[in-house]
Amino acid sequence: MRLYIDPGTGSMLFAIFIGIIGALNFMLKGLIVKLRFLLSGGKKTETGTEKIPFVIFSDDKRYWNIFEPVCRELDKRGIDVVYMTASDDDPALTNPYPHIKGEFIGKGNKAFSKLNFLNAVILLSTTPGLDVYQWKRSKNVDFYVHMLHAASDVTVYRMFGIDYYDAVLLSGDYQMDDVRALEQLRNLPAKELVKIGIPYMDEMKKRLEEDDTPTPKGNTTVLLAPSWGESAIFKKYGGKIIRVLLDTGYHIIVRPHPQSFTAEKDLIEALMKEFPESERLEWNRDNDNFNVLKRADILISDFSGVIFDFSLVFDKPVIYADTEFDKSPYDCWWLDKPLWTFETLPRIGEKLTHDNLDSLKEMIDRCLNDPKYAEGRKQARSETWAYPGEGAARAADYLINKYQELSANKDLGRE
Repeated sequence: MRLYIDPGTGSMLFAIFIGIIGALNFMLKGLIVKLRFLLSGGKKTETGTEKIPFVIFSDDKRYWNIFEPVCRELDKRGIDVVYMTASDDDPALTNPYPHIKGEFIGKGNKAFSKLNFLNAVILLSTTPGLDVYQWKRSKNVDFYVHMLHAASDVTVYRMFGIDYYDAVLLSGDYQMDDVRALEQLRNLPAKELVKIGIPYMDEMKKRLEEDDTPTPKGNTTVLLAPSWGESAIFKKYGGKIIRVLLDTGYHIIVRPHPQSFTAEKDLIEALMKEFPESERLEWNRDNDNFNVLKRADILISDFSGVIFDFSLVFDKPVIYADTEFDKSPYDCWWLDKPLWTFETLPRIGEKLTHDNLDSLKEMIDRCLNDPKYAEGRKQARSETWAYPGEGAARAADYLINKYQELSANKDLGRE
């Protein structure tokens, strides 16, 4: 007989287990301190548990591009950082920066167990759900900072995603408004909200400006880059969308989400067999999407962050799929207002539906030639990408200043 434990119960049991371990750990530390005090004849002794000044936690290797610009800036200023990752093949583990020490802390609950007893001054992460599921606030971490990993709404995290952080690094005023609204609704203490911009987008923009590789001219290139899951493009339209794209006469690049090759392996293999590579069709699986985004004239995608990377950094139009979005599991459910993302998409491109799929060529041509979409991209950029080119420096400024403030407050407390 096999027993099944649902995720909610599993999370609760893990939290109870961590609580018991935490209590035992606290008692043990107290006994050690008392023993040292007695053995020293009543003199104060060092406990040997110095706090780590700065910790960055990443739950997946794909977030190295989010953190690397900030790590580089901190390294340049001589700031030591411990970069804790739950991926054993994270590029951070072999990073070239002498002041950034990569450390693999295990996967899943093993990583959270380490974090739950962490002793640090500041922890920076882009992982939501602190103090909600398995990852609990450590009593020995002074300050938790969250940094977004996409140029969109902060409220598309699952409920309570950032509630228990002390500060959030943002890129637009609309994000600040949403966080404050959630705090009021939930009677939460006000977090420190700091507008820094988007460091990883700054990096992409800089790379684009410095890249002198010529882009082949000639036929229009269309990039089809869907996400994965039941609401994604291939589940909704199947191979018909590739067939319609081939009928346009344009050059087509299909780049499925990496997770599709695992979660939807049979579907992708069937599509690749039905539509093999040719002079006008290619399947792309590059680890780095920069070159394929640069080559494309227009992007077709669904509910994916690549839409804003493509439109705001590369300044090109998009066609976005009409996908269903159930707000109920997310923070945005609490707010009686539309998501900024859904208000912005019609300004930067056109919506693809079952009804207009056969007119895809006309949609592509309109998006490429109508100046209103270029103006829409300009407006979106101004709303969600503050301080272009300054994101990493502003993030480093905030972290260093906050560390100095926390250290000064502790010194005052000792006096």
